[in-house]
Amino acid sequence: MSPEDCGRMHKIGFILSMSLTEFQGKSAISVDDSLKVIACREQQKKLSALQMELAAAKEEGFVAKYYGIDKAKPKKKPLVVIGILTSFGRRNKRDAIRKAWMGQGAALNKMESEKGIVTRFVIGRSENHGDSLDLEIDIENRQNNDFIVLKDHVETSKQLPKKTMFYFAHVADNWEAEFYAKVNDDVYVNVDALGNTLAAHVDKPRVYMGCMKSGEVFSEPNQKWYEPEWWKFGDGKSYFRHASGKIFVVSQALAKFVSINRSKLRTYAHDDVSVGSWFIGLDVSHINERKFCCSSWASGAICAGVQ
Repeated sequence: MSPEDCGRMHKIGFILSMSLTEFQGKSAISVDDSLKVIACREQQKKLSALQMELAAAKEEGFVAKYYGIDKAKPKKKPLVVIGILTSFGRRNKRDAIRKAWMGQGAALNKMESEKGIVTRFVIGRSENHGDSLDLEIDIENRQNNDFIVLKDHVETSKQLPKKTMFYFAHVADNWEAEFYAKVNDDVYVNVDALGNTLAAHVDKPRVYMGCMKSGEVFSEPNQKWYEPEWWKFGDGKSYFRHASGKIFVVSQALAKFVSINRSKLRTYAHDDVSVGSWFIGLDVSHINERKFCCSSWASGAICAGVQ
């Protein structure tokens, strides 16, 4: 987007911010304009960061530090924030992930500082706030410091789509990363393969990446994957193309879109379908990356599903 376009978006951006704080639910800003405002804000942030780096380089000279050899330099933007969605009573799953690929303590911090990969477990609060379930998570988090606790979300299996939405909104508000990933807690991730794959798509503005699928919409209440709003998907009863919920990635602009519009986004029975529905009408690059199709470890695979 050109500087002139961003100038025209400045006034829209002001109106958009006013609608979020003072005129909730009354914004007349279009989805397209929302995405343009986000893109302009990102351009402005990148320009400011480059200006700061240039000023520092002029003071110190264009030496190795500018090219990343000096490890004492300010932290760069993370490549990806990985949110592992978990629930109560699954400590064994979390410990297995910590040992297998996530790491703990110094190893977790090293992955963040050297690879730009931030990893956290994501959980809500108990229906009975402050009970033993919440206390167990608080104790585990004090021991490991590796949780995102969604304090305004009640942890129930039926609310997984909303939990996924709140997760993306939270990380978009708290981390300036290139990408944000959602992962189930029964999936093992090859972080090096994930990092290499994402690095190849950093220059794309709006990325939605995963193991893309479709599938039948189940209309009977006694069926396992029952969709109460089945009639919205047409006579063919087939879902639109979307990424499998085991692991998928969205870029920063899409996560910010979710954050801005969280009060207006519709959720369906399943989180993967819900996320796909948010992006289906936007100018988004749907990337069907077969390395995201989790079954068993294969050469170059990003993930493996475990029971």
